[in-house]
Amino acid sequence: MAQTAATQLSGFSGFLTPDIAAPIFEKAMRLSVVQTLARRIPMGIAGVSVPVITAKPTASWVNEAGQKPASEGSLALKTMQPKKIAVLTAVSAEVLRANPGGYVDMFRDAVGEAIAIAFDQAAFHGTSTPFDAFLDQTPKAVELGANAAAAGGVWGDLNTALDLLVTDGKELSGFAFDNVMEPNLNGSLDTTGRPLFVDTPIGSDTANPASPASAAQQVRVGRVMGRQSAMAKGVATTNLTTVVGYAGDWSQIVYGQIGGISFDVTTQASMTINGTLTSLWENNLVGVRAETEYGLLINDTAAFVRIMNSTGS
Repeated sequence: MAQTAATQLSGFSGFLTPDIAAPIFEKAMRLSVVQTLARRIPMGIAGVSVPVITAKPTASWVNEAGQKPASEGSLALKTMQPKKIAVLTAVSAEVLRANPGGYVDMFRDAVGEAIAIAFDQAAFHGTSTPFDAFLDQTPKAVELGANAAAAGGVWGDLNTALDLLVTDGKELSGFAFDNVMEPNLNGSLDTTGRPLFVDTPIGSDTANPASPASAAQQVRVGRVMGRQSAMAKGVATTNLTTVVGYAGDWSQIVYGQIGGISFDVTTQASMTINGTLTSLWENNLVGVRAETEYGLLINDTAAFVRIMNSTGS
């Protein structure tokens, strides 16, 4: 048919429909260890205020007809503000024309992993974090290999983490491990000779009820010392030895997300490629931008223990 207007990139917008965008957020949830263990709560565009108990009422025994003791609890409000996370990519117009749907599928997976790793690195190590707290701020740490095999080995090391928590009045609800720990955990037993890491059967609920059922296929979930556990890449520090995991009370972490992932597609802007600001129009490139907003609130970093492997044991 006769052409009535110039063909524009907006014609490709059908490849970036909500049906495709939605799985990107699901992918981010499946690949994020923090989101697997922590609790997701609703969050509006202005953030959300979370009540935090700062003192609990106490009860006391009284004699018959005696005066009942008065006691009160107290609350404080902590605010979780949404922060934007984004990723850009560029592809030649020829590639996009050849197979735009296939490219979007590839980009979807890459975006999901990029967002998940960036979220976890901010929560664990404070890497480029916009949030107020991160888990490496905890003063508590245990070193793998501190206990000889006869003293329990890895089980003894993790039990030391438990001791640090309960001695400080904290609780242990679960573990997060980097997958660099997987061979170590696979070869470790508890004091009765049973495997230390026990996998959650496929199809069972994951650690976080809000996570999709397929989370177990992306993040290895199970139980360690009777507590929920999640293991995936992106938990450890970049050298893969200093910090390789965390033990703690994951109810002290909540997160939220606003809307879905939004897309912008353009040929008219410039973006930095290999350290150089590059004109997309001049080089016949198509730029795709994906972004979303997350909030993260860690109420008590002291409720966690860093699991260290500085000696490579």
